[in-house]
Amino acid sequence: MADKELINVGEVSGVFGIKGLVKVFSFTDPRENILSYSPWLLKKGNEAKTVKVLEGGLQGGAVVAKFAGIDDRDQAAALMGWTIFITPEQLPKTAADEYYWSELIGLDVQTLEGVALDRVENLLETGANDVVIVSGERQRAIPFLQGRTIMRIDLTARLMVVDWDPDF
Repeated sequence: MADKELINVGEVSGVFGIKGLVKVFSFTDPRENILSYSPWLLKKGNEAKTVKVLEGGLQGGAVVAKFAGIDDRDQAAALMGWTIFITPEQLPKTAADEYYWSELIGLDVQTLEGVALDRVENLLETGANDVVIVSGERQRAIPFLQGRTIMRIDLTARLMVVDWDPDF
């Protein structure tokens, strides 16, 4: 599977105890949701390995996980710094008009009038509403308000249509 199809959900950030558990820095919301996906593809540099998550949970505010075949602290320490990926097929299906951020990154963005604004580079969570960061000849921050600023998303066509002034 190509790397661009994989979804980066976290990183192995440390060890927990002596029985092979690892601490995980999770990008999921809530953080412990990362544990509901298994197997994980771990990557570091040119190396990759698939691990099965046997169990895990929150321990003192940290997410910890136990992998099949990792049974001591030294084995767990060898995984520190490895990035955690899953495949899109591992994600639960979304409802209509709901999207995973990973689905939106890379979409072409254009105005209602057909003016190209370039591509979705990232999304930010601001508290009030999410913001789409569109980068091209200049960077724009467009509030993710479906039906107001975000008029249409077509994942098949890889297109987001926005009600946005191209000069803003």
